Amino acid sequence: MSSQRSKAELFRKLHHGKHILILPNAWDAVSARIFEETGFPAIATSSAAMMVSLGHPDGEFVDRKELASAVLRIARIIGVPLSADIVGGFGRTASEVKRTVHDVLKAGAVGINIEDFVHGTGKLLPLEKQTERIKAAIEAGGEAGVPLVVNGRTDALRYAKGDDDARFEEAVRRAVAYRDAGADCVYPMGLTDAYSISKFVDALDCPVNVMIRKELPPIDELERLGVARVSFGPSGAYVALSHLKIAATEVLEIGTYETLTRNVMTFDELNSLGRPRSRHR
Repeated sequence: MSSQRSKAELFRKLHHGKHILILPNAWDAVSARIFEETGFPAIATSSAAMMVSLGHPDGEFVDRKELASAVLRIARIIGVPLSADIVGGFGRTASEVKRTVHDVLKAGAVGINIEDFVHGTGKLLPLEKQTERIKAAIEAGGEAGVPLVVNGRTDALRYAKGDDDARFEEAVRRAVAYRDAGADCVYPMGLTDAYSISKFVDALDCPVNVMIRKELPPIDELERLGVARVSFGPSGAYVALSHLKIAATEVLEIGTYETLTRNVMTFDELNSLGRPRSRHR
């Protein structure tokens, strides 16, 4: 538990460093190890990529036990802090969210990402209910002796009522409330242009997370805009699985193996990804 506390403290500190925290999102143990070997100081899970790897679409189609098991397989093989995307908390009530957080903390996570909308309906949860859920998550961390790092995501830019300006204002209102409820970082899903990012950061007095998309400014500009954290989202899975599909199609339709054999890791390198590095044992 001492090690888990120190990882949580390190993860929180990374949100306040001199440089932006670049946070890759893994979907299984191997992708997490690749990110760790590359040199990232912390790793998060991607809900969409992880759920698909488990045979489900994005959302809460697995139970808490399966979610925690997937988190455990990642946490036990890496040495850096791990944040778990718990989607909407696997429950509407604060007590249900607390149960989910206890499970992922027991699995080895030190942070969470929690959303404020319902998959399938696209409806935002009432603000008061979401702040209660965030407070419950933090309480779960306290009960487990882990200073949980909470990333409060809002999908108001996509699902709030009104025009673009109204949705932006609602995103700010919700982010402020999540910050005041104890969230360490806020995540306005869908924020990509420099002007809006700058305006959002100025409206918040806490770390802001954005997700990599084609329209997103490069890392150095995000730093200048004051962004504290940029996450991969499902992008890592997109590129890995797209490359695999291209390689498989080449073999099946052309009969050659160039994509499968060019610039790829060896068997020994692959096999090593299934073992924790010696310094983490």
